[in-house]
Amino acid sequence: MSLPDGFTDIPPGKIAAIATILERCEPPTARTFTSDGRPGWRFERTENPDLDWYTRLLRRVGTNHLWYQRLILGPEAIAAKIAAPATVIHALLVDGEAEGIAELDLSEPGAAELVYFGVTPDLAGQGAAHFMMERLIASAFAHPIKRLWLHTNTIDHPRAMAFYRRAGFTPVRQMLELADDPRLTGLFPRDAAPQVPLFPRPEEL
Repeated sequence: MSLPDGFTDIPPGKIAAIATILERCEPPTARTFTSDGRPGWRFERTENPDLDWYTRLLRRVGTNHLWYQRLILGPEAIAAKIAAPATVIHALLVDGEAEGIAELDLSEPGAAELVYFGVTPDLAGQGAAHFMMERLIASAFAHPIKRLWLHTNTIDHPRAMAFYRRAGFTPVRQMLELADDPRLTGLFPRDAAPQVPLFPRPEEL
């Protein structure tokens, strides 16, 4: 699909974002991490994650960025995905409680997709994302991969793009992302992601 130059109307009931694909093809060279985090922080792989635990954490981290793609699948499909051998889920534990998520998909030979990465709002700006990312990159490249990639979009945290670039990721592609607004389908509260205007259809008013 090609779009003409200029402005394009977005239909009511939809959200639109510009998604950017970023990749990192170099494994980490440092043998130690630059961030020790804070007392009580641990970055650990979660084996056999519980469905309720997973969806609750995904919502706590992603509601204000409208992380809808996984949640619209429904419980059975989500459970199958997180139980798949190619799915690797790490959590940031703060005094034993999960406050961040990093999910890898290793289904593509030679590559890993960082599907979800983020921390709960209370940890934003405290260095938790840097603490997680160093350990996530090392963990990802411990697998036989040559490429670690992710996508971020304009609904994500405003510092996300700069953060990923500092972590060694390079933008390689952009796409227009269009979807039903998950606040209007009932997936998220209507007051979620206040930075994104809500444009309901007449029947959704």
